[in-house]
Amino acid sequence: MPELPEVEVTRRGLEPQLAGRIISGVEVREPRLRWPVPPDIRALAGRTVRAVRRRGKYLLVDCGDGCLILHLGMSGSLRVLAPGTPAGKHDHFDLLLGDRILRLRDPRRFGAVLWALGSPGKHPLLAHLGIEPLSRTLDAARLHALARTHRISIKQFLMDSRRIVGVGNIYANESLFRAGIHPRTPAKRLSRERCARLARAIKDILRAAIRAGGSSLRDFVGADGAAGYFQSRTWVYDREGAPCRGCRTPIRRFIQGQRSTFFCPRCQR
Repeated sequence: MPELPEVEVTRRGLEPQLAGRIISGVEVREPRLRWPVPPDIRALAGRTVRAVRRRGKYLLVDCGDGCLILHLGMSGSLRVLAPGTPAGKHDHFDLLLGDRILRLRDPRRFGAVLWALGSPGKHPLLAHLGIEPLSRTLDAARLHALARTHRISIKQFLMDSRRIVGVGNIYANESLFRAGIHPRTPAKRLSRERCARLARAIKDILRAAIRAGGSSLRDFVGADGAAGYFQSRTWVYDREGAPCRGCRTPIRRFIQGQRSTFFCPRCQR
């Protein structure tokens, strides 16, 4: 599933191509996505795209009085194409912008196209979301304050979008390795010093992933159609049995919250 880096890569690709454009219409070929595409989505015609923003793993096409909320689901991608480009089997939604269209391709139909009047932060999908990990809000003090009341493992804590939003499985594994923290460590046991290391590691890993165009494990491509390559640079993720790039100890894997967790038993304590 596309996580924060993949969504941010998509946002950066879309922003210069959409901002300032007048929406001339919409075309819904398949309304049965994760949530039904609402009929009032057609009322977007005539509005101007002010900006393309991101909240967690959601893209927000800001139209001033409201936002088009887009989610890529497990297999979705957004491309800017020329008008008249033939739609494929899995191309379910077009936002028409005069001399270009924004097209959602979503083979599994787990994505979303929704419209929110007013502040998008009040929408039920966004209202519960936690701290943006790349913001200044996430620092040693805030992470320590959030973590010290939770008995769950720090890996599961990082993947709870009610606390910190958008980190995802790949980036939680990599951040914990960089910070030297074992993924089973109870969140409440982390000292402020270790929280400082982890906060820095999260930001460093996410920024590195964005620079690499995200991770393309299955279907993800950016707005320009290019695949990401961060997955080829991981230190622990998907490297079970391979030697740690730091100490040569074999990387181990176990299941945690129905997701694979990878770690180095020597480097992470």
